[in-house]
Amino acid sequence: MKIEIFDSTLRDGAQGEGVSFSVEDKLKILTALDNFGIDFVEAGTPASNPKDLEFFHEAKKLNLKTSKLVAFGSTKRKGLSPEEDEGCNALLSAETDYIVVFGKSYDFHVECILQTTLEENLYMIFDTVKYLVGKNKKVIFDAEHFFDGYKANKNYAVDTIIAAEKAGAETIVLCDTNGSCFPDEIAFITSAVCGITNTKIGIHCHNDTGCAVANSIAAVRRGAVHVQGTFVGIGERCGNANLSTLIPDLQLKLGYACVPEEAMPHLTETAQFIAEVTNIRLARNLPYVGGSAFSHKGGMHIDGVAKDPKTFEHIEPEKIGNERNILLSEVSGRSALLSKIKKIIPDFDKNDEVIIRLTDIIKSLEHNGYQFEAANASFELLVLKELGKFTPFFEIVDFEIVSTFSALAKATVTIRVGDKVETAFDEGEGPVNAVDKALRKALEMFYPVIKKMWLTDYKVRIINGSAHTAAITRVLIESNDGKHSWTTVGASDNIISASIIALTDSLEYMLYKENAHGNN
Repeated sequence: MKIEIFDSTLRDGAQGEGVSFSVEDKLKILTALDNFGIDFVEAGTPASNPKDLEFFHEAKKLNLKTSKLVAFGSTKRKGLSPEEDEGCNALLSAETDYIVVFGKSYDFHVECILQTTLEENLYMIFDTVKYLVGKNKKVIFDAEHFFDGYKANKNYAVDTIIAAEKAGAETIVLCDTNGSCFPDEIAFITSAVCGITNTKIGIHCHNDTGCAVANSIAAVRRGAVHVQGTFVGIGERCGNANLSTLIPDLQLKLGYACVPEEAMPHLTETAQFIAEVTNIRLARNLPYVGGSAFSHKGGMHIDGVAKDPKTFEHIEPEKIGNERNILLSEVSGRSALLSKIKKIIPDFDKNDEVIIRLTDIIKSLEHNGYQFEAANASFELLVLKELGKFTPFFEIVDFEIVSTFSALAKATVTIRVGDKVETAFDEGEGPVNAVDKALRKALEMFYPVIKKMWLTDYKVRIINGSAHTAAITRVLIESNDGKHSWTTVGASDNIISASIIALTDSLEYMLYKENAHGNN
């Protein structure tokens, strides 16, 4: 059975705290959603700002393969005809085939917010939908606060969607706008609605009780065939139903058809791309697409996965483009180390004595503040060095940092590449930023590909705080080249030294990967 997927990242998602899309950002995300096979992309409110109007103009130039662009707006204002209403005419100016109109289905909101009569609200819904349908638009009616309205005044809530249906709405979407419902409520009410209307029913859930995905699934199981959400769960307050969880739940677990089968292995990279454009970090514990979704740390778990991944994994990570991650820590043993080495070097001999040597090295480094659990790139470099399979791309000969009480710091870095020496100077917001910029400037003389890389996260942790200012500092640096991200670690009793160790590993790792693919 086909379930229509409707993504509202560019509209409802844009209302999330700290989220702001440029026109270029919106076009990038629209293209990514189209490539993934999303049916509908709600892209903004033409009546609200010039940026959305510009976006709709630019989006028409794209050759979308699967996604239908949707404009979003409200019913006409009370006392006006649709022809007189600026918002209705702005919706037409977007020139999309599909339009979402939201209207009040909760009597309390009609009287409190619209400050009009219940009867007038029904006319506002009917007239608006009929007007847009008469302009050859396909209308999706979002019944705002429907579930709360149904619980408060069932008959009136139903009257609002019947008004939209009689006016010609193609789909009626039941909205849990406050995110206050639970799956049993959603299931009961959706089932009741599906029994009294012949129009397609959709579901739109917010996550204020943490139930948005579960509520959406409950609605689908009771007859909804159209599901709305945002790809990485962003949106008002606690966000919307997370489509990167909901789509594989519906398609891989429950057998519904949501996106083309060949698209599913691109789920994780699509989520990562959208998060990057949105300038947010994907939570590592997100189902399916999170960095920890297929991570294993306990010795028994690692041993089980080594024998058969099904022992501790509910699906194969490759199905959704993620990967298994074996974590090294004090609770994992030699089997974990072997598993990680074989991931780097598939034909590695498990009886090689390097296992013993590496085990001792890792224990010693962790005793001195290192932690490789979240720093796979540093671990990979360590293994390659111990196996004699890595040649450093550069050496830091010297560095000097001048920092004052102001945020601005100055750094001079001298590096050696082969028999050549290069010195570079730069300024930055703090000493680490200054060293990073100076080091890159020197390296770019030899490796221009460094320009593609940037730091996405920088974490500092004091390991033994009882030592006060002489405490060991651990630094984790996450880097990205637009396609991949990786994390490196450094530890020292000097925060600058720890940062430079992690930064050097990050740069070396990128150069190694580029060289391995013949790109440097």
